[in-house]
Amino acid sequence: QVQLVESGGGLVQPGASLRLSCAASGFTFSVYTMNWVRQAPGKELEWISSLNSGGTDPKYADSVKGRFTISRDNAKFTVYLQMRNLKPEDTAVYYCMKGDIRGPGTQVTVSS
Repeated sequence: QVQLVESGGGLVQPGASLRLSCAASGFTFSVYTMNWVRQAPGKELEWISSLNSGGTDPKYADSVKGRFTISRDNAKFTVYLQMRNLKPEDTAVYYCMKGDIRGPGTQVTVSS
């Protein structure tokens, strides 16, 4: 069955960087677009980035454009989210998604 496991979250100060990873299994990873979404406390799920199967067409929400970079390693069945210049409003649980399936998430907290 499809399994997605996110990691790399943590508590950081504003302006810091983090790299999230999502390890995938149970499907042919290399042929699927992968997405990152997040959910802040009390808010709805927010799509923030996607990357096509070949890794050639990244897309970003305006809220993270220029600060976040999505990438993937199909040989390692892993998708990444490099986050730079983090802001308090980036505080959320971050999930990777394949279609409508997501992992348990990883918490990112940005606070001074």
